[in-house]
Amino acid sequence: MNGHWKRSGWWGPELMENLWDRLALLLSLAVILAAALVGSLIYENMPHLEDEFAYLWQAKAIAGGHLTLPTPEFSKSFLIPFVIDFQGQRFGKYPPGWPAALSLGVRTGMIGWVNPLLAGLSAWLTYQLGKRTLGEKTALLGTLLLGTSPLFLIQAGSLLSHIWSLALATAFFLFWLDSLEKEEAPFSWLPSLTAGLCLGVLALTRPLTAAAVALPFAIQGAIVLFQGPGWKRKRILLVGGLALVLVSLYFVWQYALTGSLFTNPYALWWPYDKYGFGEGHGVAQDGHSLLQGWRNTRFSLKVASSDLFGWLRFSWIFLPFGFWAARKKPLAYFSASITGSLVLIYLAYWVSSWLLGSRYYFEALPGLALLSAGGIIWLAGGERAQKKNRPLNKLRLLGITVIVSLLIFSNIYFYLPARLGRLQGLYGIERGDLEIFASPEMEEYQPALVIVDAEDWMPYGSTLVLESPALDSPLIFAWSIGPKTDRRLRDYYQGERNILYYYPDRDPGRIYTYPLNGSLIE
Repeated sequence: MNGHWKRSGWWGPELMENLWDRLALLLSLAVILAAALVGSLIYENMPHLEDEFAYLWQAKAIAGGHLTLPTPEFSKSFLIPFVIDFQGQRFGKYPPGWPAALSLGVRTGMIGWVNPLLAGLSAWLTYQLGKRTLGEKTALLGTLLLGTSPLFLIQAGSLLSHIWSLALATAFFLFWLDSLEKEEAPFSWLPSLTAGLCLGVLALTRPLTAAAVALPFAIQGAIVLFQGPGWKRKRILLVGGLALVLVSLYFVWQYALTGSLFTNPYALWWPYDKYGFGEGHGVAQDGHSLLQGWRNTRFSLKVASSDLFGWLRFSWIFLPFGFWAARKKPLAYFSASITGSLVLIYLAYWVSSWLLGSRYYFEALPGLALLSAGGIIWLAGGERAQKKNRPLNKLRLLGITVIVSLLIFSNIYFYLPARLGRLQGLYGIERGDLEIFASPEMEEYQPALVIVDAEDWMPYGSTLVLESPALDSPLIFAWSIGPKTDRRLRDYYQGERNILYYYPDRDPGRIYTYPLNGSLIE
C-alpha cells in the first residue's frame, strides 16, 4: 500500500493485509502488557485517588444490578469518597458510562485488565487514525509515541475513566471521517450510527470532554448541513440525533438519582463543585475566576510538556513540523481544534490536573502523537526524499533517527520509571496492608465488622476494596469517628457480626478483638 486508505481498510476484510498492520497489532499487544504491568506493579490494581474509590464502588453496585443503594445506618462511619447519601439513597457522583464499563471487570474478576485492554484498543485505533490520514509509517511511529507516553501509561494502569474516553473519542473521529465518504455499499449508514453512539457514550462518561471533542465536528457538521449534498446531511443528522438521544440519558440518570433532571450530583458532595466562573464556583472566596483558570491551565500545560512523551519540557518539539506537514489533512485541523477546545472548556473548571498528569486534556493525545510522528517523518525528509538514494538524504534520515531513538530511550530508561515511581504507594495505600485480612485466622471471625481507627481516611480507604457496596460481604469496614458513635455501631452489629478493631497508624500488622486503651472509650 502507498499510504492511501481503502474504504474498509481499518475495520473490514483488509484489516491485516500488510506488514505495517501486523507491526501495529504487535505494538498494541505490547501496550496491553505495559499497561497491565503499570497497573500491577505501580498501582497494585487498587484505587488510590478518591475518584477511583467512587468509580469502583459504582462499578460494584452496577455489577450487582443497582444504580443506587439504601443509605446504611451510621453512614458517616461507612464513608466512601465521592459517594453521596441523599434522600435515603447512596450513589456515586460520577456519570454512569465508565462505572458501567468497569463493572464488566468486576463481573469477570478481571478489574485490573479493563484499562489495559482499552489501552491496547486505543493504540490500535490511533494507528488506524494515522493510517487513514497520514500513511502507515507515520501511523506506526505515532502509535509508538502514544504507547511510550508517560501520560498515557499513567492513565492506562489506573482505575480512572480517561482511557475509556480516549478510545471513544478516537473511534468517534474515525467513524466520523467514514460517515462523510460517499459509498454505495450495503450498511453505508453504519459508520454514522457508530459515530453517534461513541459520542453519546462519551457524554455519559465525561460530559465536558465530550463537548470539547464534539465542538470542531459540530462546526463542520453545521457547514455540511447548509452546503453539503443530501446524503451527507442525512449522515450528519444521524450522528447528531443518536448522540443527543444518549445525552438526554444523562439527565434521566440525574433524575433517577436526585429526583431532579438538573441536579448535578457533584454539587451534592461539594456545593462549590460547579462549572463556570463567579461566586459559588470553586474554593476561592470570590469563586473561580478567569485569572485563576489561566493559572491552572498554564500549570497543567507545563506538566503536559514533560509527561506527553517524557522529553523533559520539550515533548512538543516536533508538533509544529507535524502541523505543517499535515496542514491540508483533516487530522491537523481536528487535532488542533480538539486540543484547543479541551483547554478552553476546562479553563472554566476550578481545579487543575497534575498528579496523574494533565488528564483533562488526555483525549487530544492520539492526534498529538500522530502529528509529532508526522513532524519527525517530515524532518527526516519524508517518504519521497527517502526513496531518492542521495547521501544528504541518508544523512538527514540517520540524524533524525538517532535523535528520536535517544529521546524515546531516555523516556523509557529515565523519565518514565522516575515518574511512575512517584506514584507507587500513593497516599500510603498499598495492597500489602490488606494481607492481614486474607490470613487463614481471619476466616473464623467472619462475618465481621472491622472498626478502623485511623487519623486520615486513606488507611481506612484501602480496606474498601474488600467490601461490597451493599455491606453484605464477609468483611465490612467502618471508620472510627468517635467513641459514642463507635459504641452504637458495635451494639448495632453485635450478634449479627463479630466486632474487630484495626489500628493501621499504631499497629498495622494486627487485628484486635477488643479496643485498645485510649480508643473507643469516653
